[in-house]
Amino acid sequence: MRSYDLAPLYRSGVGFDRLFSLIDQLGTFEQPNTAYPPYNIEKLGENAYRISLAIAGFGESDLSIEAHENALIVRGDRQAREEAQGREFLHQGIAGRAFERRFQLADYVNVVSATLENGLLHIDLVREVPEAKKPRRIEIAGAPVTAAKIVESHAVAH
Repeated sequence: MRSYDLAPLYRSGVGFDRLFSLIDQLGTFEQPNTAYPPYNIEKLGENAYRISLAIAGFGESDLSIEAHENALIVRGDRQAREEAQGREFLHQGIAGRAFERRFQLADYVNVVSATLENGLLHIDLVREVPEAKKPRRIEIAGAPVTAAKIVESHAVAH
């Protein structure tokens, strides 16, 4: 992958440091254990999403889901439970190793719920943009209002 110099963007943009840092890290990003567990990301509606992870063999007590700022972290560890039960496998074909899967969330995306069903962990997300951040239409007035007109209309009213 090519390496781009993002220094000009840092100088001309204010408040975009996090975005530029993410772009800068794309070329060097290596996530350990990238194939496990496999997952899907679905778009359920205009502002609704679902992440589904295939985690056969994990129970609710083996999982932890943490949302912090714009990151969603899903962890699983069932080895401790199996070791406590004293189980010994002659062959273990079902992957049950510990994992940590991180997802970067966009601004205003919140985790609504998480359910474990048939070996799939479903995490539902919704983007809830505050009213103050939504675009709004500004009406254009016919004639410009000057400070002198405001003072005159205020003086006539009194």
